[in-house]
Amino acid sequence: MFEPRPLSPDLETVRGAYAPDAAVLDCVRDFETLEPAAAEQLGLIADQLDPFAAPDEWLPADAPEMLRRYAGDEFTVGLPGDGGVAWTRQTVPPTIIVKPRLEGSPDSFVDFLVAEALVETDVAPAESFLGFFGAHYPELAAATPLSPADTYQLATALDTAYVGRLTRPVFEAWGETNGGDSDHPQLPALHDAWVDAGERLQPRLNGLPGEVAHGETGFAAAAELACAALKHGLDLPDPFAALDTGAYERNGPAFAVRWAEKTFDALARSE
Repeated sequence: MFEPRPLSPDLETVRGAYAPDAAVLDCVRDFETLEPAAAEQLGLIADQLDPFAAPDEWLPADAPEMLRRYAGDEFTVGLPGDGGVAWTRQTVPPTIIVKPRLEGSPDSFVDFLVAEALVETDVAPAESFLGFFGAHYPELAAATPLSPADTYQLATALDTAYVGRLTRPVFEAWGETNGGDSDHPQLPALHDAWVDAGERLQPRLNGLPGEVAHGETGFAAAAELACAALKHGLDLPDPFAALDTGAYERNGPAFAVRWAEKTFDALARSE
């Protein structure tokens, strides 16, 4: 099910700087959520397992079933929306898992995704939006008129934005010529891959307000795109620009809930 993934010298540098004990594995099959039978195989590699579980009050009454499974007592890893690389701190040390869906992608892009996951294991407050929002998640759901699935997508996006505020300075520092004075290594190839990924998002970002206004793109999908762009330092359209602020970084989930309340109130008034 899992095999150790060979790492390039740059990725070895990233692992040494941010997650020195982390295991980086290839998975033989694709997944959104690893069920217990598969997830427990990580116990053969990790020193120990520390499964995540959430109290019932963290979930709205209409939360999707797969989110309830993730929050339950069974040991599962990953959620829909994690992309081609998933990571978990439910193992000690942390584990990064590369999915086969990335086969055929440029090596530089895959290396950046692995590097990003290594940095996130170091700086992210939680490995999923449910761990990030905690008891605030029902408040977020109550603040939106969205379906349970769209609320899930929005929450994932808001978590991505928050983590992006923490990782972006790291990615920026990889491209700096600092004479060895920085706390971060110089990794120009990974920095270039980060810049390139942002440039690929920019054209989609430019037309986003019009797409939402004309109903061509749903709000949750627009949030997903804008929040992904935040970690690349792109200029975000309203109302997402308010997430790229120190206030969000300081106040986390409470800020996100208040942002949702104000945003959907403004949208309702404009209709």
